[in-house]
Amino acid sequence: MVLGIDIGNTNIVLGGFSGRRIEFEARMATDLLKTSDQYCAELKSMLGLFDVRVQDVEDVIISSVVPPVLNSFKTAIRKLTGLECMIVGPGLKTGLDIRIDNPRQAGSDLIVAAVAAIQEYGAPLLIVDMGTATTISAISADGAYLGGCICPGVRISLDALISRTAQLPGISLGEPQRAIGHNTVDCMQSGVMIGAAAMLDGLVERMEEELGAPVKVIVTGGISRFILPYCRREMHYDKDLLLKGLITLYHNNARQKPKAARD
Repeated sequence: MVLGIDIGNTNIVLGGFSGRRIEFEARMATDLLKTSDQYCAELKSMLGLFDVRVQDVEDVIISSVVPPVLNSFKTAIRKLTGLECMIVGPGLKTGLDIRIDNPRQAGSDLIVAAVAAIQEYGAPLLIVDMGTATTISAISADGAYLGGCICPGVRISLDALISRTAQLPGISLGEPQRAIGHNTVDCMQSGVMIGAAAMLDGLVERMEEELGAPVKVIVTGGISRFILPYCRREMHYDKDLLLKGLITLYHNNARQKPKAARD
């Protein structure tokens, strides 16, 4: 079994693969204060939850946007399995033509999602990832990564609204029935949820104009399934997009990865 791990600012997504098939998927919280031993114990417990033995893990590939946690997780994997992880970053073969000012600055999560989306849906396309931040990546008709935009995520926007206003209450993300709210909570939920959908619709329209051709829009990220019903533009939800990208990159680079002996 190969483990694919995506370390985000809020959550760590863990997927177990048999070939290219996802056997299980799990999440744990990203915590800068956790030690490698704590991540090791949590990872072992997570594997046990799905009846996966440590010795069944043959290899690991990791994408991370949180360097301190990446270091802790690499150490945890080494302690638990004796394996050295394959890391998505400079030097890894992606097959992606990255046409931004500094390709080395492209977020590994964006690259992973782009690799999966191009393989699964073709090009041109826009890839929306709604996580801690909301990102939209543009892929040209010839499959090149052109860049995109980064926006505050839905929960960041809500947290900022609550923390920076004296009279607005703390609320949960609900399902607003209309754009015009009739009380404070309804107004806040409308602004956050429908506002996020309207932002996506508007940015997709503008980016499509800049690309000069109709595009498919692929959406991933845990909170996106709550926002998509309010979007007017047709968008396709793929919850496993990053895991699909990780296993594709793994197979593209497996022969380049040095094998580490288990203890």
